Amino acid sequence: MKNIVLLTGIFLMSCQDQPKKKITEPTPSNIKNKVEQKSSDWVSLFDGKTFNGWHQFNKSGMSPAWSIEDDAMVFNPAGGKYGRGHNIVTDSVYTNFELSLEWKISKGGNSGVFWGVQEDPKYSEPYQTGPEIQVLDNERHPDAQANPKYHQAGALYDLVQPSQDVCNPAETWNHFILMVNHISNKGSVKLNGTEIAVFPVNGKSWEELVNGSKFDNQEFKDFGKFKTGNIGLQDHGDVVSYRSIKIREIE
Repeated sequence: MKNIVLLTGIFLMSCQDQPKKKITEPTPSNIKNKVEQKSSDWVSLFDGKTFNGWHQFNKSGMSPAWSIEDDAMVFNPAGGKYGRGHNIVTDSVYTNFELSLEWKISKGGNSGVFWGVQEDPKYSEPYQTGPEIQVLDNERHPDAQANPKYHQAGALYDLVQPSQDVCNPAETWNHFILMVNHISNKGSVKLNGTEIAVFPVNGKSWEELVNGSKFDNQEFKDFGKFKTGNIGLQDHGDVVSYRSIKIREIE
């Protein structure tokens, strides 16, 4: 019995002498970073052949002003034949995502890409709720000449100007990736491989951006208020093409 007690005592003393391992508890910031980095695979939003997954804003069908040519969605106002208001939106809604697409604008042309769009009869235009990334012919359109360059291609329209002009000429293709992440409260635009704009997407910092802009009035009281909404492509009365449209949701 004495031997057993002696051995037990030696064992306990040995355990006490061992250095304690440091245990790192997960912190909110660590968890947040892991969440931010988790993304799903890219999903195509346009098959190059049909308008499956898209419809005219606030309508059930597709606008006749849009056609498919050479694997691209093409908006053509046809001299006003169809009137105005032929914005189109995705059937599905998104919250946190990366959107990749290619766009080609006509000479002197203007268009845009929206997110967070809400469909409701009380809204006549997507831009009443959805922020816009500008699509523009920077060489010819007068909007590109104003300073600050809040209306230049790649700008968060009327809110954040691009850090530089990396836009390809009109009638040639440009590629951009729009990232919207409400988890990290960050949005960004990469145009032709260069990050040109970074901005908040919710909270007080977003509200401060909107204050003093054209959206700071009663007509736009719901502008940028919705974290979840449709992706939209704008009818601004000029010929524009979009292709290779895909999205990767951030979970």
